[in-house]
Amino acid sequence: MHRSNVPRNAAIGPPRRVFRGASRKRPVRKPLSWELRLAVAAVAAVLFTLVWAILARSLAPMSNTSLTRFDAILVLGTPADSDGNPTPEQLARVAEGVHEYQRGVARHLIFSGGATSHGFVEARVMAHAAEAQGIPESAIIEETEPRNTIQNACYSVRIMKAQGWRSAEVVATAAQLPRAGIIFNALPSQSLDWSVHTAPLLSPPSTAYEGTRAAVEVLKTARYLIWARWADHCEP
Repeated sequence: MHRSNVPRNAAIGPPRRVFRGASRKRPVRKPLSWELRLAVAAVAAVLFTLVWAILARSLAPMSNTSLTRFDAILVLGTPADSDGNPTPEQLARVAEGVHEYQRGVARHLIFSGGATSHGFVEARVMAHAAEAQGIPESAIIEETEPRNTIQNACYSVRIMKAQGWRSAEVVATAAQLPRAGIIFNALPSQSLDWSVHTAPLLSPPSTAYEGTRAAVEVLKTARYLIWARWADHCEP
């Protein structure tokens, strides 16, 4: 048997030290400043609101009734041009209101829209355009006070109640109708039987126009959801 030549009582030297590279210290992350946190929170709130508005528009009701004949056709306003002439969008709304009247959908046309920054009253401009297309003055009512779609709905319902009317087909271009549906759906129950109806534009719009119009309506819907439905509340 092979024996080790190292004496049993031989001193055992200290263990070898293994030198390793110095451990890297992790950099200490500075906390976000309150300004940056506020900016991040603001961006998140804006994104949440825009998503909320888009979803609300996609789920917006288009009617609360199955009626196909109504007491009135309610045409929602949009501004005339700076010279007081009807814009293509106004003419599209008027033309569709006139078409529905001629189809016998209702015996009365309500044009709703107040004065804009240049002083021309939306309802009056549209009413004149309808008369030029053969609608008798006796069939037209001008609602000239509204400054927004909430007031379009509220003030028009007041007129209809005074006339004993309880139903309306609401005419506007496609971009506005989801927001209009949300607003009319928020009216007190039993205020009005309503259904929205699209007024197609008289000529195909450009992609830029459609994109801008859609973006504006999303912003208006967001404003309604977070502010206007309380700030501009109106009892019909």
